[in-house]
Amino acid sequence: MARSRALRNRFVDAPGSLGERLRIARWQRFQRCFPGIENMSVVDLGGTAEMWLRAPLRAKHVHLINLEAHPAELPDWITAENADVTDPAIAAELSDKGGYDLVFSNSTIEHVGGHSQRQKFVAAVEQLAPLHWIQTPYRYFPVEPHFVAPGFQFLPLTARARLVRHWPLVHSRPDSPESAMNAVINIELLTRAEMRYLFPGSAILSERVLGAPKSLIAVRTEPAC
Repeated sequence: MARSRALRNRFVDAPGSLGERLRIARWQRFQRCFPGIENMSVVDLGGTAEMWLRAPLRAKHVHLINLEAHPAELPDWITAENADVTDPAIAAELSDKGGYDLVFSNSTIEHVGGHSQRQKFVAAVEQLAPLHWIQTPYRYFPVEPHFVAPGFQFLPLTARARLVRHWPLVHSRPDSPESAMNAVINIELLTRAEMRYLFPGSAILSERVLGAPKSLIAVRTEPAC
């Protein structure tokens, strides 16, 4: 497993990897869209403190919303809570606190659990701030990004659940058929048509690798970037 993790790091996670270079390019594009980010208050749906601490820019304030646990110690410009933003009551509570300039979300909307849950996620995005940057992997990119496996997303569900227990580039290898099924069934990659439907008032940008769209980003900014 250590060898597999090292191989994955070479492609995705390690400094200097292809994944890291793409993340830096994404941050640069984000900053072009939001040049005043250092004066903005951001609510990040599904993000982590580590991502913002590694970013080549800094917002005035970032509030993280995630189902996963956050670090016990955070810098004074980052706050965090565990919550499900697809719960309308949670979204309303966050909106009442107010003060957010921008909703940011990176590779989260494909995990929320079906079309109706995605609609609730989008409703929260619209409710929380006037501007947004919502990124998601593109369904038809040849390599599935979560498992770094060519064509993985086009296989039958049972085949994906079997493969993920043996594929060497997974981040965390499932230890049972049940956990393998859970790992794959909770990822639903989106198409451009779905993003346009969910965010009709936003620009849909493409992030490309060798000319092929790898990710889609719904952006609302003033002026359009």
